[in-house]
Amino acid sequence: MKVLQVLPELNSGGVERGTLELSGHLVAKGHESLVLSGGGRLVERLEKAGSRHITLPVGRKSPASLLLVSKLRKLLEAECPDILHLRSRVPAWLLWLAWRKLPASDRPKLVTTVHGFYSVSRWSEIMCRGERVICVSESIREYVLKNYPKTDPSLLRVVPRGVEPAEYPYGFRPDADWIESFHDLFPETRDKRLITLPGRITRLKGHEDLITILGKLADQPDLHAVIVGGVHPRKASYFDEIRAKFKDAGLSDRVTFTGNRDDLRNILAISTVVLSLTRQPESFGRTTLEALAMGIPVAGYAHGGVGEQLDTLYPQGRIPPLDVEAAGDVIAKLLETPGDVMPENPFTLGRMLDGTLDVYRELQD
Repeated sequence: MKVLQVLPELNSGGVERGTLELSGHLVAKGHESLVLSGGGRLVERLEKAGSRHITLPVGRKSPASLLLVSKLRKLLEAECPDILHLRSRVPAWLLWLAWRKLPASDRPKLVTTVHGFYSVSRWSEIMCRGERVICVSESIREYVLKNYPKTDPSLLRVVPRGVEPAEYPYGFRPDADWIESFHDLFPETRDKRLITLPGRITRLKGHEDLITILGKLADQPDLHAVIVGGVHPRKASYFDEIRAKFKDAGLSDRVTFTGNRDDLRNILAISTVVLSLTRQPESFGRTTLEALAMGIPVAGYAHGGVGEQLDTLYPQGRIPPLDVEAAGDVIAKLLETPGDVMPENPFTLGRMLDGTLDVYRELQD
């Protein structure tokens, strides 16, 4: 097969990472992989792995982008891909307009992926117009059926995101030198049980709920919270607000903000419990899966993809969504009797990649 994936740019993020992973898998399986985007720092990595990149500003949110439609139609005619896989709304509209201008016999098979809980609108509906529509979790499938009832359910395929077991092996533990250096850098974490909340510093990640939870666990002085995530300049005032609230609650000495870290895997692996307190459901929740894959208990609001992961791998970590009082009780119980995370993880990268190729093959048959 010749597969053309399309997304706004190749810099960072889950969609970008998934595009690179799939591209490498296609090449390894003997298929031809093309990616169309506005470019970015990951292009070199993509091309080194055997894919070809085409640079056009398909992610630009401007009426002027419609001028690209004719050029994109000619591109499809020249490249003749077997599969056109659209991964984001702006490029999806542009490529769909170009695709439908082709004679039906000359069109590549059209696949879209619904990566998130987009705002419900005609604008977002474009992601449901594929001849096959990949949903990254059962929660996303339910979202599509509820909000876009014109979508034919028979066209939906659930292909959950996944992690590579070799990168996140069950029972993984960082080496002693790393552990020592981490405690040297953050001495307040030494000899403590760590409850870790990963994710960028935004209001949606539930930092205020963590304040309440720590207050409920005040009788456990060896418990220390670690918040791993960077602060965008636009979120600086919120970061100051959260730190002030920890201070007002008398909890400043029980929390560490690490900022952005490249060693998140190791931090997760030395945690007693990893938290997911997102105020809105996540389409999948990769970080929680990374922790669960290593056998680290996760306590999380049981909505979206995180709820599905907990159902499968660690049901004792389920917290009723946004119920912060219940969260304290669940975490306290896990700290006392954590139980084991299910070692047989079905959410693997290999299954995700093979599942996507299966969707392509359906359309080729």
